[in-house]
Amino acid sequence: MKKILTLTCILALCIGTVQAVPTTSEPAQPITEAKLEYNLGVDFYKVGKYELAMSSFRKAIELDPNYIDAYYNLGSILEFLKQDDAALTVFKQIIVRKPDDYEALYKAAKLSEKLGDKENARNYLSLIPPSSPMYRKGQEVAALLKTDMQTIKQGAATQKIQQENKFYDNSSVYDNILSPTGITTDQNGNLYVAGFSDNSIYKITPTGQRVIFLKDSRLNGPIGMVSDSVGNIYVANYNNNNVLKVNPTGGVMVLIGNIQKPYGLHIDGNMLFISSQGSNSVIRYKLN
Repeated sequence: MKKILTLTCILALCIGTVQAVPTTSEPAQPITEAKLEYNLGVDFYKVGKYELAMSSFRKAIELDPNYIDAYYNLGSILEFLKQDDAALTVFKQIIVRKPDDYEALYKAAKLSEKLGDKENARNYLSLIPPSSPMYRKGQEVAALLKTDMQTIKQGAATQKIQQENKFYDNSSVYDNILSPTGITTDQNGNLYVAGFSDNSIYKITPTGQRVIFLKDSRLNGPIGMVSDSVGNIYVANYNNNNVLKVNPTGGVMVLIGNIQKPYGLHIDGNMLFISSQGSNSVIRYKLN
């Protein structure tokens, strides 16, 4: 069930009844605890029990921190209840996990404008491409900012060039990364940082923007990282005793298993070297 709460909350209060929302047929998916909580939240919403609905959506998010639809529905109810600060925080969580969710960007821009944060409203709008249906809706927010989407995007492009020119000329500190361990870069100047305690890999762009690049159940105690010439990232997955391969789009596979406490990684040509703390050895692995 995809993002159904944007409009029907208002209808439920106005007419006192809730009609079923048509959904498109989707492939069958395994039912998880997070999905059960999400469905329970939808049921509570349909009968007007918004606090219980939000509680269920929050539980779904606790069980699956990347449950985008649960975030969206939670944010939509908070927005409807005029809890704008809380709603904005939720939509920001979507953007961190899925930077191309243009609905969330539009919502964040709209709420930021409403809260008087015009600069961030423009920043969110600048990330919505003309090909997205949200671009037209973004024009409405831009009008409230006394500008238009074209001017906002032109200004963002100029600012990006200026920021990129400053990025490589200055020292900087990236803080609030939980237990940072391994680091690596790609050919586009992006920096990747492993967060050991929250089992995440952060991506920091040349302009200093930070997003969560990878949050996956297979990631457990990432330490060493290294990149190859085509943008794949290899991760020493310390607590799971294996090495992961992550492709440039975030796809994950276990490359090598049964390595006792892998720690440091190094690539030389087509050879990957892994230090194993658990076996007091260094392993050489030929990459395809």
